[in-house]
Amino acid sequence: MNFKKLIPELVSRLKDTGFDKNPKEIQSASIPQIKSGADLYIVAPKGSGKSTAIVMGVIQQLKAPFEEAPRAIIMVATKEKAFELEEQFELLAKHTELRMFTVFDQGVIQYQRDIIFEGLDILIGTPKRLHELVKVDGVRLANLKMFVVDDVDTFTLVQYPLIYHVADSISKSQFILVANSWNKNFSKLSERIMKSPRIIKAD
Repeated sequence: MNFKKLIPELVSRLKDTGFDKNPKEIQSASIPQIKSGADLYIVAPKGSGKSTAIVMGVIQQLKAPFEEAPRAIIMVATKEKAFELEEQFELLAKHTELRMFTVFDQGVIQYQRDIIFEGLDILIGTPKRLHELVKVDGVRLANLKMFVVDDVDTFTLVQYPLIYHVADSISKSQFILVANSWNKNFSKLSERIMKSPRIIKAD
């Protein structure tokens, strides 16, 4: 991975935390494509470093705090995964001062809405709660640059409308779908929300 092309604040944290010593194949392959702004499928087995690649890519794209509305939404299957991602963002975005917040189904929606409107850059959440927040205008989407769905292969067809509703509410964004393995149903997603998506795979 060419660290010279990453923002200095991210490079500093990668070195501090040791991520620079053994970058994973999927990270080296996907981060330049994330930087390009293209719609992407990122497909690699569990434990291959996909989620860290997403964290790094989002930090690289957003760089620093900006206004109040979120510029990246990351949808994840479970509350536990949401907080795992938040922890990684806090670790690697430490020098950027990017603001992040996690929402989940069991939380008080009005409290979550109030925190979002106070201002943040990255919103992480479960499908149902993100859908509910968008439906009640609890998330301003005007500044959104990135919509990421992690572990999308674990989503059922019943949950796809939740993805569609959020995506349909976005006027313009980079869409990134991340999975452990390819799923025949992905074509439904790409036809609905993506523009000429590129596919990045790693073993």
